[in-house]
Amino acid sequence: MSVKESLSSVWRVALTALPMIVGILLLVSLLNPVFQKYYPSVFSGSYFWDPLLGALAGSIAFGIPVTSYIVGGELLQKGVSLVAITAFILAWATVGLAMLPIEINFFGKKFAFLRNGLNFINSIIIAVLTVMILNLL
Repeated sequence: MSVKESLSSVWRVALTALPMIVGILLLVSLLNPVFQKYYPSVFSGSYFWDPLLGALAGSIAFGIPVTSYIVGGELLQKGVSLVAITAFILAWATVGLAMLPIEINFFGKKFAFLRNGLNFINSIIIAVLTVMILNLL
């Protein structure tokens, strides 16, 4: 396959995915402010529930990693626990349930669910370990 054919193929795939990506990003950007209002009232400070709920919220909220730091800072100021915010940021950047249909379409169901599931579990584990290490320092 030549470079010209490869670029043409990539362009066709990008044009196919663009409407789905734009629609999902618009939906997520509309729902994020609604969810953010409820975050401080949901988190209790528990090392079991907070990372789980943080990872769930981050998976649903989905966004650009740079903006997650801003949201995380605001949540920290509102009294949300650091373990919840860490899981939230990790899941926000790596899980992305909003993009699951596109991922299934391009990479297959098995890969999409395995990748998202492992990232969800890892976001909880890493959040707990990170906060435990920070508390030791």
